[in-house]
Amino acid sequence: MPVRERQDTRNATGGWGREVKAPPELYDVRHWYACRTRSRAEKTVARLLDGAGVECFLPLLPREREWSDRKKVVAFPLFPGYVFARFLLTEQHPVLATPGVVEVLAPNGYPTPVREEEIQSIHRLVEGIEETGAFPEPADYLEPGEPVVVTSGPFCGMEGVLLERRGGSARVAVRITALRQAMSVELKRSVLRRRPAALGGSAA
Repeated sequence: MPVRERQDTRNATGGWGREVKAPPELYDVRHWYACRTRSRAEKTVARLLDGAGVECFLPLLPREREWSDRKKVVAFPLFPGYVFARFLLTEQHPVLATPGVVEVLAPNGYPTPVREEEIQSIHRLVEGIEETGAFPEPADYLEPGEPVVVTSGPFCGMEGVLLERRGGSARVAVRITALRQAMSVELKRSVLRRRPAALGGSAA
């Protein structure tokens, strides 16, 4: 079996390291990708991508900042240093050329899509936080747990992993595979149910 030669040059994602040929379907259908940005450039990148006609998603959370003379609510990125963009792989070069974009994450050796279910769960997470004021906490991405879905309330439809139970409450994490990051919030156990396994696969 031939051994693929390792390429330690700058690859098509904008990063460095081994490059692997992407599956052909990624060139035919638009998928969501995680784009790493320069420090504090998330909002600028999102604005530029949107202006260029690229569908993008920058999850923001309102937080109150206090100065000596005033208080102000400021929107901060949920995942600092990252913006999600939806495009064909044939369209990735204009994305990489956008000022502030460092690379498209490629944990599999090629630009790796973020699952639609994960994007939708981030939407539900942000909407629920805005409505309830719940404070999200970074979670251990590798921590094991049971896959669950929220069945009612402001976070309804959010899928995640159960981290711990405390009486009538439970902490649930939303995992973003491409980023290898997770965010968790505390919810009532009564609004959770086990996420059913996908047809022909596991629910993990």
